[in-house]
Amino acid sequence: MAANSPDGTPRVNRDRLLRSFELFNAIGATGRGGCNRQALTDEDKAGRDLFCQWAREAGCTLRVDAIGNLFARREGEEPGAAPVLASSHLDTQATGGRFDGLYGVLAGLEVIRVLNDQGIRTRRPIEVVAWTNEEGCRFVPAMLGSGTFAGEHELDFALSRADATGLTVGEELSRIGYRGEHPARPFPIHAAFEVHIEQGPILEQEHTTIGVVTGIQGLYWLDVVLSGVSCHAGPTPMEQRRDPWRAATRIIERAFALAESRGPWGRCTIGNVQCQPGARNTVPETVTVAVDIRHPEKTVLDGMLAELQAIAAEEASHARVDVRTEQVWHMPPTAFAPALVDLVENTAQALGLSHRRIVSGAGHDSLYLARVAPTTMIFVPCADGLSHNEAEDAEPGHLAAGADVLLRAMLASANQ
Repeated sequence: MAANSPDGTPRVNRDRLLRSFELFNAIGATGRGGCNRQALTDEDKAGRDLFCQWAREAGCTLRVDAIGNLFARREGEEPGAAPVLASSHLDTQATGGRFDGLYGVLAGLEVIRVLNDQGIRTRRPIEVVAWTNEEGCRFVPAMLGSGTFAGEHELDFALSRADATGLTVGEELSRIGYRGEHPARPFPIHAAFEVHIEQGPILEQEHTTIGVVTGIQGLYWLDVVLSGVSCHAGPTPMEQRRDPWRAATRIIERAFALAESRGPWGRCTIGNVQCQPGARNTVPETVTVAVDIRHPEKTVLDGMLAELQAIAAEEASHARVDVRTEQVWHMPPTAFAPALVDLVENTAQALGLSHRRIVSGAGHDSLYLARVAPTTMIFVPCADGLSHNEAEDAEPGHLAAGADVLLRAMLASANQ
């Protein structure tokens, strides 16, 4: 049974929460202990069906919007009041873990179950939301359901996204029975929360239970395309070559230094390098370097972009090759609602939980939700900082603690 805090505030039922994970993660279970419930597959349908079953058993009404986002609503004493949301996603990577996304949905459902157990009514309705295709594993882009809801994508664009076999989001939503009739657009929301595993190592390394998330890092994805002259590796003297690799190696080295100089939150990743023609004994004609740079502050991030572009031009000139920098994607930094950040921090302190403010290095549905509603996130540690990995794990005590913070913060917000 759920216990109460000394001040009478209810706590989650840890055993029930863990049992919910066990039952849900049997859907799409992999041989190495992870999960494969890619968006709009049969496994995703089974997960959606189970969530809907549990939500109805908890007395919720359900609605599905036109991009397949699921809304489970526990009515408040004032049905017309703007609701308080707990949201995340049910889909996984192909070799995903057991908690990424699912934690936020099941913790939200546990909040409703505890309020039912205790007979607690709230002034405002409470809704638990499962967003469609957060991972972007099967359909690109990621965070498609929340992005459509928030107006980042037109519905026709979202429904037309196709997987590697040519099947579209719209076709697959219809096939699994989750292409809803409700408009995929914002409505008044009083407050929105998302509890999630950190997906990084900071909380675990610092022995901290709760991450009070102040926002999400911004990023630029860039392709640095270097073009030289293809020639034979043997006869051509080194000093006479126009070799794009000579520029690429220096650009990569300086890009890492650029991020390190913006510590502790600066990030640079070289995720892929492609050479053409790609023969061992031929100096390449082109080298394309895929760069990911991140920082939570817009001015710093934009400065990193400008400096990286200048570095690429300088090193290309030294190597006597041409360069163009192509922007593939930009995700601006997102700041969460200060009042909700303070609420989460004060809640963790009141529950006696170690906590610290932290910035999310990964994108989440809350990034788009923050554009249309006051929003924040709650992090708990994950083992070795691993996520998007079948070895992803989290301590039961941490999962319960994060859900307790969610419960108390949502209860306070729902009675405002």
